[in-house]
Amino acid sequence: MKRGKTGLKSKCQRFPSHMGRAQRLKPLRSSFALTSLEDWGNLPHHVVLQIFQHLSLVDRAKASSMCRCWNGVFHSPDLWRRFEFELNQPATSYLRSTHPDLIQQIIKRHAQHLQYVSFKVDSCTESAEAACDILSQLVNCSIKTLGLISTARPSFMDVSQVHFVSALTVVFVNSKSLSSIKIDDTPVDDPSLQVLVANNSNTLKFLKMSSCPHVSPAGILFVADQCHGLRELAMNYHLLSDELLLALSSEKHVHFEHLRIDVEEFEPFFREETPVTHLYFGRAASKEMLGRIGLNCPRLVELVVCANSLEPLDEELILIAERCKSLSAIGLGECEVTCSGFVEFVKMCGGRLTQLSIMEEVLIPDSSYNMEQIHSEVSKHLGRKWSPDMMPTW
Repeated sequence: MKRGKTGLKSKCQRFPSHMGRAQRLKPLRSSFALTSLEDWGNLPHHVVLQIFQHLSLVDRAKASSMCRCWNGVFHSPDLWRRFEFELNQPATSYLRSTHPDLIQQIIKRHAQHLQYVSFKVDSCTESAEAACDILSQLVNCSIKTLGLISTARPSFMDVSQVHFVSALTVVFVNSKSLSSIKIDDTPVDDPSLQVLVANNSNTLKFLKMSSCPHVSPAGILFVADQCHGLRELAMNYHLLSDELLLALSSEKHVHFEHLRIDVEEFEPFFREETPVTHLYFGRAASKEMLGRIGLNCPRLVELVVCANSLEPLDEELILIAERCKSLSAIGLGECEVTCSGFVEFVKMCGGRLTQLSIMEEVLIPDSSYNMEQIHSEVSKHLGRKWSPDMMPTW
């Protein structure tokens, strides 16, 4: 506190006390004017480039008219390697939207420079169709990362499947270097995935698909078979089958670093060893199911169970700790585990648990630990201070 007062006092003593406020501020005003008029126009190219990268297309265009230097940055290929097209209809005009005329200019000038591209659209069919029209024009591109994001449903699912697939195929055919694709809530189908593989099998490393009803397990398996560099596959329940999970875990198929699955209905699954690494149970998972996870998912890294039938899960958690040596994140919602069982689980996992999100209501006090004791006991085994969550963080 004393140091702060000294600093404040020394700053105040820079100006004689008899000087008026206007006199004291005059040098500051002059300095600010100099900065505004001269220094901003002389900022290094890389500094202006970083500023422009955080602006929307409309703001970039406005800023480019300020001076010749900024206009040059606006037309620099480096600026257009990473870009997000935001498409919203007038009904949602409070959101940022990319102006169609500006889009045409960017495609004409910089399509060949676009490498990391995403489309963020609202729920209006017109927005999704506009995104498809843009995709259809990317015939001279070298996109590496593509994301199709719906901020609200149904969006892409309301577009004609023929229109969507033909537009997406343009990118699949022309890019030749796609390494990462995220397509959610879209009418992508198996034939379009075959086009993807035919043109990008040597570069594709990450594929995430959810709510894509026209894709079958056979389509997923085809991608896995042909893209030998594929390292991460993320999909949700409706794409699963016992055959697909078994095929993905066999030695003759690709060995994933990450296999993420959003699980909605799961009783038929995980009866054999599978390479799944991330599991998210949005519905109540039975004790039997969680026991199978411990037995058959040795590569599990992250597990989230939003609900259980409120039976203590001590044995299941301990089995998961024993068998899943890579487990580093776990979240439990409406579940139950005794304090002793939870401490044993944490003790077995130790410091490798980087994320431990447990609702306080999950823990059942017993003869060994009460709620006050468990804080310090778990913190000791984790090697850091820990306390239960008041609300879910996953």
